[in-house]
Amino acid sequence: MNIVWLLGALCLTLMGLALLMLHRGWQQARTEQVLGRLGQQRPQPTTNRRWGALERLFLRAGLSMPRERVGLVFVSWLCALALGQLLGGWRLALLMLLAPPLLGRLYLAWRYRRRVRRMVQQLPQMLDQVVRSLQTGRTLGDAMLRAIETSPEPLRGSLARVQRNVQLGVALPDALDDVAELYEQEELRILAIGVRVNHLYGGSASELLGNLTKVIHERELIARQLRAMTGETRLTAVVLAVLPLAMAGYILAVNPQYLMSMWLDEGGRRMLIVAFVMQLLGCLMMWRMLRSV
Repeated sequence: MNIVWLLGALCLTLMGLALLMLHRGWQQARTEQVLGRLGQQRPQPTTNRRWGALERLFLRAGLSMPRERVGLVFVSWLCALALGQLLGGWRLALLMLLAPPLLGRLYLAWRYRRRVRRMVQQLPQMLDQVVRSLQTGRTLGDAMLRAIETSPEPLRGSLARVQRNVQLGVALPDALDDVAELYEQEELRILAIGVRVNHLYGGSASELLGNLTKVIHERELIARQLRAMTGETRLTAVVLAVLPLAMAGYILAVNPQYLMSMWLDEGGRRMLIVAFVMQLLGCLMMWRMLRSV
């Protein structure tokens, strides 16, 4: 009976998604017709109000959000939930419910950290090029835009947002503030503050950017020294996180009946679940502590 209700709910969900996609396609077609008659091009918004937070995660990771495949991904997720419920009961269904969003979030966070680290490494070279352009007589805005065009990826793709906003009439300090707020990186915030101060009060932009390059180099050197000094602490945290899981895997490989007897018993099952939850909480706490180091 539960299977019948589950399949019925899945069919209704698929029907609702089909109607929603049909309605959106009809609206999009009408909008394109109206804009075509007016001779205008539809603007490409940076973010969507409906998918703002999710699109921000994709944008920070250097990916484009697959809006056209959201329905397909959602249906696949529902099918995985239904398959987990049929094959393994509520435990496997719960795993199918939590695992895909968690793994996707971790993947986006990993790409974001790697991308920001490479951007910070490429930023001093771009600022040196801006200084050389300023010495040839160019303005700060023109020198910044030309340096963005010749910068390598991922810095060029990230700062293309600045170039697009400036071409639309946004002031250069405001465009840099927007990028610094998006990526939440101190070096970009320092650059935005420096350009804003120069824009408001004047002064030598070449000297300002040169000092900023020195600050970025010093921050990178201090960060490397800190990682070297805290290497033992980070390694200890990794060992403490992996050791219980490795011991459980070893026991399952050598003597599986030892843990299976606990799992078949009601009290033992509760102890294993509590131990697993405590292990997850401990790993989360150590990860937060390492991020603050």
